[in-house]
Amino acid sequence: MALTPFNGRIIVDTGISMGDEGKGRLIPDLIMELQEMTGQSDPAAMVLKVNGGANSGHTAGGLKLNLMPAGVVASSVRWLAIGSGVVADPRKALWEVEPLEKLGHALRKRLIIDERAMVSDLSHRLLDLAWEHYRVNTLGEAPRGSTGRGISPAYMDEVGQFQIHYSEVLGDRSTLTERLKRRLERAIDTIRYVCRIDADTFSSFFETLTAAEKRANAESIEQGIFPEEEFDFNHFKGANDFEINADLIVEVYLKTLDNLSGNIGDVRELVHEIIAEGRYVIGEFGQSYWLDKRAGFPPNVTASHTYTAEIFQSAGLPVQPVHTIGCCKAYDTKVGTHVFLTQMPDDNLLTAKLKQLEFGTSTGRQRMVGWFDAVEKGDALRYGGFEDLVINKLDALTNDCGYDGKLLVCTGYRAPDGSSVNCVPRNDIVRKDLTPIYTELDTWTEDISSVRSFADLPKAAQHYVAFSFKAVIEIAERGGRNLPRPNLRYIGVGPDPEQIIKDIPDTETLLSLA
Repeated sequence: MALTPFNGRIIVDTGISMGDEGKGRLIPDLIMELQEMTGQSDPAAMVLKVNGGANSGHTAGGLKLNLMPAGVVASSVRWLAIGSGVVADPRKALWEVEPLEKLGHALRKRLIIDERAMVSDLSHRLLDLAWEHYRVNTLGEAPRGSTGRGISPAYMDEVGQFQIHYSEVLGDRSTLTERLKRRLERAIDTIRYVCRIDADTFSSFFETLTAAEKRANAESIEQGIFPEEEFDFNHFKGANDFEINADLIVEVYLKTLDNLSGNIGDVRELVHEIIAEGRYVIGEFGQSYWLDKRAGFPPNVTASHTYTAEIFQSAGLPVQPVHTIGCCKAYDTKVGTHVFLTQMPDDNLLTAKLKQLEFGTSTGRQRMVGWFDAVEKGDALRYGGFEDLVINKLDALTNDCGYDGKLLVCTGYRAPDGSSVNCVPRNDIVRKDLTPIYTELDTWTEDISSVRSFADLPKAAQHYVAFSFKAVIEIAERGGRNLPRPNLRYIGVGPDPEQIIKDIPDTETLLSLA
């Protein structure tokens, strides 16, 4: 069965759950499909990181990536771009670029960082830890679950008009030096007098960052790409309380920025040239629809816009047809302190199995696991829109762990007064009091990781997919609203690019199987 054509030269890879949907593994799949469809060796000329920063972890082709686009695994992609909607710590970028170069991915000659992408630095990481401490210890609120990568404080600089762009690296050095120093001073004052952090806690932040980066870069240390002291933040501390070595910090960041200066340019012009050539740009989004700072539920959201419309801003494009692919998993996961209505009980054997698979790419944090929430995904379709749905990790639901229950799909919520709710309430106070309404579906025991045809899936797996797909559409179409129905483009049955099912029945046929 032929895959449906793309409706434009811009294809965006988005998440429609709470993140961690397998968006990274989709990139090489899309590139291979475009090659097959066009007969060209290089139809996808750019993979563009659209939003976020080093808080977004994607895994593609066995590589764990943060800032770098997942197109790094495909040598046919001419440009790996960081859009203007991204906040990028240059040290994090370099720590990722050098190991990838050593692996032979020729990243340097393909990487372009938009000149209006924003520089984040140590000040933002310290502020990230300080605001989390303030939230928990001064305000008495639940922790936000931040990655500590400085993302929210960096975007606060943007809205506060204190941002520093990558283009400034190519300008007057004394001005940039002064701006970086003032930013550090402003951060220390905020940490000390607004967040009201004590001196010992402030000092501990440097050890926290050291431990996190030594863990994240353990392989680079082991291979001798970087010395261990490269990731030691303690030498940035001053001799006295709340004192930092600003000269050293600025020196290190300027040296790193100089290292990347040859990769700074105008992403907008490249995008327009690619489209004029009749080739494709793949927009790779971090996070997901329900982590968007406007669509989601603060404080458990990210600081950027995480859905389709942001590509016009980040890539410098006028509004035009964009083909949106909404990624999800066959079950749900969340990290941090999210309200998780469909969370599986810990004493469930399937829970134990799935938790062995679910750790954050960026932070290594254990993810919570839950049943497939069709309401969240249906609302993402209703309000955000997507042409294609991708369901990853169907293989993980194979019942090879002795689980004696059913698979559950959430098709609505129950309010405390007994009424049913068939949408995600925008008022989080209301949402927190809901309980899921489930439909029970049969499990299967067959290993499906080597299945490449929909017809070869166990009947129970076929029905699970069809039912989940139909539930998403019915939620989106509630009230009789007529929407363009998406296609189910791929089913992922493993992490490798070849572990994918493409010959999925068309939408109406699939709905009939539900």
